Amino acid sequence: MAGGMGWGIRGQYGHETGAMIPGLLVSLTLVFLLCPRANSLSAARAVAWGALAMGFGGSMTYGQTVGLTHDAPLIGNWAALRWGMLGLALKGGLWIGFAGVFLGMGMSGTRYRFRELLLLMLALVGVYYLGIFLLNRPFDPANRVLPVLYFSDQWHWEPDTVLTPRRECWGGLLTALTATVAYVGWWRKDRLARNLALWGVLAGAVGFPAGQSVQAFRMWNPDLFHEGLLARLTSHFNWWNMMETTFGAVMGGILGLGAWLNRRRIQPDADTRADRLSTDAEGTFVVAHVLLLVTAELLPAPAIQALYDPGLTMGILPIAAVAGGRWAPYLVTLPVILAPIAGKTVSALAYRGDRIGAVGSWLAYLIVPLALVSVAAFWFAKKSEAGQTGRAFTRGALLLCTWVYFFLNWAFFDFPWPWAEWTGRTPNGIVFAVCALGLTALTLTLPRISHHPPATTPQ
Repeated sequence: MAGGMGWGIRGQYGHETGAMIPGLLVSLTLVFLLCPRANSLSAARAVAWGALAMGFGGSMTYGQTVGLTHDAPLIGNWAALRWGMLGLALKGGLWIGFAGVFLGMGMSGTRYRFRELLLLMLALVGVYYLGIFLLNRPFDPANRVLPVLYFSDQWHWEPDTVLTPRRECWGGLLTALTATVAYVGWWRKDRLARNLALWGVLAGAVGFPAGQSVQAFRMWNPDLFHEGLLARLTSHFNWWNMMETTFGAVMGGILGLGAWLNRRRIQPDADTRADRLSTDAEGTFVVAHVLLLVTAELLPAPAIQALYDPGLTMGILPIAAVAGGRWAPYLVTLPVILAPIAGKTVSALAYRGDRIGAVGSWLAYLIVPLALVSVAAFWFAKKSEAGQTGRAFTRGALLLCTWVYFFLNWAFFDFPWPWAEWTGRTPNGIVFAVCALGLTALTLTLPRISHHPPATTPQ
């Protein structure tokens, strides 16, 4: 439910920041279920890392890869279908593989320090560009020169069509993920992170083609959906959003299975550490990241957008701050991830005839949600000092995040109440409502765990 709802909502927001929504909901759910006795700070760190890392794959282009499997000129072309599905498996595996490895790093007993994570992220950016150089070049569409392994539309599939090939970067993410798994698995001997990386790859490699199979089947078999029962049942389907929702559900299920099978390796760091960042340094990292993120996402600033366009670059400051901070794990999990989503919601609704007007949109979709989650972040951070458990933190955070993101997306969908006239948003709206109610039931029914002993910082 967390994966299906999260990835379905991601479709409205896109790119790295949108992908952090399913990363957040899936990570909160898994830590809630599998780390009940962890301390609150360790749980928040695992959630923040998992959410941020699921955003890394947002750098990849995949629209034309999807198109290879269902675009009208390619219907009946089985070779294009197979190649497109292979591309989706590769890109999906890389996307979720990063979430798996970083979530595993947070849930394991291996301690990752601030400087270590900062250097690792900087190194991964270098490896990323090396991978692009090795695997995603040459790229000269003017002369029809493309990489050997290329998973977007090209003249090989449509030789007589005017095309606009897209620059791919999966090679960079492949080398960066390989380097990450090698580092945590071989150098740091973190078997949980290594195993969850592999489960994440499997989750994405199965989930993305499975989701697209739903959409491709409809495009390849239009007569089945022209009349009859199937036509009536699916007449209001947004097939692209159904693809995304299916991808997320399959991804979440497989990653959850992998985490459960590795549950005996889960032993989050007790967090009795003397190497924390100072409050000033931590605040500087978080504020700098927020300023760069908001500028890149919402303002016309080409230089900042170029700097923050790769997901790995976007992750340097927050990943490191979460490793060494006492406040950053909560701030990243709640207001920082929400900020660009709330901003995009206001941008989409406030000045396009939304029913509550510009001022109401700013209040309802940005100011109030951000204020709510910010207060919650500081409250959770203070409660952690009193020995709050990981289950207590994730229970409250999962409940809050589920309904905040559901509400923002509900507004984005123009409030598709099932008793109103149905639109292409209504079926997915109903699915998301069921998921939100299911996650709510989960948070309210699992037993509470007694407080974790307060962490003591070595002298």
